[in-house]
Amino acid sequence: MEGNYRKFMLLWAGEFISSIGGGLTSFGLGIYIFQKTGSAASMALMTLLAFLPGLLLKVPAGVLADRYDRRLLMMLGDGCSGLGVLFILLCMLRGNAAIWQIYVGVIISSVFSALLEPAFTATITDLLTKEQFSKANGLVSMAGSARYLFSPLIAGFLLAVSDIKLILIIDIATFFVTIFAAAVVRRGLGSKASENDASFLESMKEGWTAVSGKRGLFLLVLVTSAITLFMGVFQVLAEPFVLSFSDSKTLGIVETVSASGMLVSGVFLGIRGLKRRFVRTLSLALAFSGVMMAMFGVSHNLYIICAFGFLFFAAMPFANNSLDYLARTNIPEELQGRAWGLIGFISQSGYVIAYGLSGVIADAVGRLTGGGVGRGSSITIFASGLCLAVIALWIGRIRRIRELEEATTATALQDAA
Repeated sequence: MEGNYRKFMLLWAGEFISSIGGGLTSFGLGIYIFQKTGSAASMALMTLLAFLPGLLLKVPAGVLADRYDRRLLMMLGDGCSGLGVLFILLCMLRGNAAIWQIYVGVIISSVFSALLEPAFTATITDLLTKEQFSKANGLVSMAGSARYLFSPLIAGFLLAVSDIKLILIIDIATFFVTIFAAAVVRRGLGSKASENDASFLESMKEGWTAVSGKRGLFLLVLVTSAITLFMGVFQVLAEPFVLSFSDSKTLGIVETVSASGMLVSGVFLGIRGLKRRFVRTLSLALAFSGVMMAMFGVSHNLYIICAFGFLFFAAMPFANNSLDYLARTNIPEELQGRAWGLIGFISQSGYVIAYGLSGVIADAVGRLTGGGVGRGSSITIFASGLCLAVIALWIGRIRRIRELEEATTATALQDAA
């Protein structure tokens, strides 16, 4: 199993590098659009269009992850998603890319990226034991934080000395690294022949049954969709809030300092992991994040903003780790791909609402208060953070969700006996 953990680490390293590249492009395009339009809604629309196709394709992508070679799907997803970035780059090389061309490019990338997440998540189950899940989840959270930790700082300085075309070229180069890592793991691990003769629709139904069959698991997924709604508001509006009184270089520093909290927690969880009290950890970590998110938007002092941002991100790996463990240990191994595709679709649907409405709300609040997009973003972030904290505290009181952890603990004790 040590050999499999090394394979996981190689795969993780590829995703870590890919996350940095994707973060560079996301940051750079966000700045580009904001400078062109001055609107939070325009930035939010780009985020929505980059996210929505992948969300809609999560369920069929999860079925594919159970029926075909998961490592091959990861290679195809990563490689082909680079076509969207390449399209934007070619448009910019011919002159300044129009906003609609950027939107088309991010949609192309999102469509193919949908193949990646369920296959990657299910591959972790293929490679590791239950005892290694928590540590692996900590490392995965750290890889996900790379787009917030390293990318904004790097992109901010690159934009100060060059332009967005250099950022897009670097992002395209990272796709080759990720494909190589997946190819090496695929050769060493091999692929499992699909034993599922069910139709595609029947396979999707099996994924639905795996999730909805346990009421606690299904309820946890539904509650998570509300959490992602308020998290999405923060994700969209933090940038226009900071840009309303600073520049892109300062924004990059703020995002990097803030996201370093996720790095610290990710390293801790990667070494120690979580052993117990997953529901309690989930509830408290999310409530703390909600309060920190609310306080993020109350001041223009960069030190205060960075402090609250750091604490917000520091709590998130604990919440993500707990969510992942509670779900992963309550899904049969042979249904992991299609179940995670469905879980991703339901739980992340909150992002769609956030991406679609948060920019519009912030612009409207800014006009009503006379404070512009910065003031509107600040008020919207504050309200969303308080809502997140309230929902988080409610999670710990839901009996069906607590039963998920109790069932997992009982199973572990039986296996040990």
